[in-house]
This record gives sequence, structure tokens and C-alpha cells, in this order.
Amino acid sequence: MPIASILPLLDKAIASRAHLVDSHHEAAFRLFNGFTEGDPNLSADIYAQTLVIHNYADDPIDNQLFIEDVVRHLRTLLDWLRVGIIKHRNGITQEDKRGKLLFGDSPDTKIREHGVWYALDLTMNRDASFYLDTSLLRKWLIENMKGKSVLNTFAYTGSFGVAALAGGASRVVQVDRNRRFLDLARKSYALNGFSINRNDLLALDFFPAVSRFKTGKQTFDCVVLDPPFFSSTSKGKVDQEKESARLINKVRPLVNDGGYLVAINNALYVSGKEYMQTLEELCKDGYLQIEELIPAPEHFIGYNIVGKPITDPAPFNHSTKIALLKVRRKG
Repeated sequence: MPIASILPLLDKAIASRAHLVDSHHEAAFRLFNGFTEGDPNLSADIYAQTLVIHNYADDPIDNQLFIEDVVRHLRTLLDWLRVGIIKHRNGITQEDKRGKLLFGDSPDTKIREHGVWYALDLTMNRDASFYLDTSLLRKWLIENMKGKSVLNTFAYTGSFGVAALAGGASRVVQVDRNRRFLDLARKSYALNGFSINRNDLLALDFFPAVSRFKTGKQTFDCVVLDPPFFSSTSKGKVDQEKESARLINKVRPLVNDGGYLVAINNALYVSGKEYMQTLEELCKDGYLQIEELIPAPEHFIGYNIVGKPITDPAPFNHSTKIALLKVRRKG
């Protein structure tokens, strides 16, 4: 897209998100969603005073001058930005994908959302260590987990568990097979003054972890299931496109009677209708009930929609499909 064509789109995007800019610049939000707002090769996020550009061009080199013009324009409009990072989705090296500095020298290491602090490492992974599309789920956990026990599977950097603790959860267990990701969860705990029980931050593969809980007859008031789109290890396989029901059934025995199973499917090619059919089939036995669908926040989807999604997410509003399932146990 010519730079002259995208600048008005960026201006509209910034104007529509002006209410998200807080006076202390501690918030995180999607500034421009090119997939829906006019240029599928580009998205831009704000993390405190750090700009993160996601370049989706097939050949990142071809997009270089264009990106430079975009960044120059954004810095003019948002003169409080301190640091810029570029992530090339189709970059050659891992450094290209994880992110390189565009300007500044010290990316922000924390943001505040719904009154809770979350630690960041913006170049730790291909994403930015904190998912903006699940903001309203964190809000739900803050508002509904007081006095509850929570298991966060595929925890990544632990933001769901941090939100649950901020809401007064009695216990939160976070499980992820990457210890480095859980180290960021520990930093979030410290930022909020939460005590750290090392036995509740488990660097384990999902499958042996679930087996351990079942063997130990451990159950929880809420289990969050947010697996990657696809993963295969010696312990088991995750396939959100073809086998999401299997994973839900895997954790159902871990949820207390009357508790919640938060089931998330982020497979782009699974439509909302298909996922709802999967959930409705699981609910036929009467021991699961779809209680609520949690949307992605509007800033993440886009305010000035000109593009269409690859698959229709309805009745969800985004390909990150979040369903709250109420669990009833036999007996």
C-alpha cells in the first residue's frame, strides 16, 4: 500500500483510540489492526511508552521504507513514545521475528491493565509476552475469582493467573513447560505484591501435569484452557483445528462441581459456528453448559472496519474464541 494511502487510516485509528491513552502512559492496547482497518501487512501495538510494529509482509525487506515512514508519522502524532520495536513475522532470523529496536534503547518492562501490573519482555518471543486480545477475560477473572482456586494451563507468562490473584483467588496454579515464561509470571507477582509459592508455578508439559493432578485428586474451581494452535511433544499433541474437544475433556475432571472451564480456541481457520458446534456437542451429556462468551476488546479488532476475517467468528467477535463453560459433576 502507498504510504499516502495508509496515513489517513492510521490517523483514524489513533483518533478512535484516544480514550485508551492514560496520562501516565501505563496502558497496553492495539493501535492499528491492519487486517481489519486497511493494510493486512501491518499492525501496531502500544505497551506503555513502547511502540511495537508487526510486519506481516512476505518479504520484510520490501516493506522497510514503508515501515520507516509509518513510524515517523506515528512518532509525530504520539510524541510521548520512547521506544520502537519491529517484529517481522516472516523474518529470516529468530531475532527478526522476536523484534529489533527501531528507536530508543530501553523497552518498557511492565504495563497496567484493569488496575493490575503485568511484567513484559517485548522481545522474548514472536509475540510481545502479553496477549491484548484476552483483556476482557482477565477482567472477568478479576471480578469472579474471589476465594476460588484456579488452574491456568498453557499459562505462558501467567497473565490469567495474575488476574485471578488480583481478584482475590485463594490459590492459583500456573502450568507451562517453559520455565523462562513462568519467570515473567514471577515478576508480575512481585509487581503486585503477591506471595510466590514455587510449588504453584510448575514448569511441566500439559499432559503429565494433568495426569499428576488427577492422580493426586486435585480439583479447582476454575480451569483455564488456552492452548497454542498446534503443538506436538513426546508427551502429547495439541491440535486446536481438529481436536479441541479432546483437550476440554482432558481437563473436565479437574473442575469442581459448579466451577468454570474457560475454553479458548484461537485457530484462525476454525469458524465461530464450528467451535460452537464442538462445545454444544460436549454439552449434550448435561454436565457442561455454555454460560457466556467473552469477546475480544474493540481496540484489538479495530474501529474502522474495512476488511473481512478469513473465517466468520460469529457468534464470537474475533478468531480468539473464548467460552465460559459451567461444570456439573456426577454424583
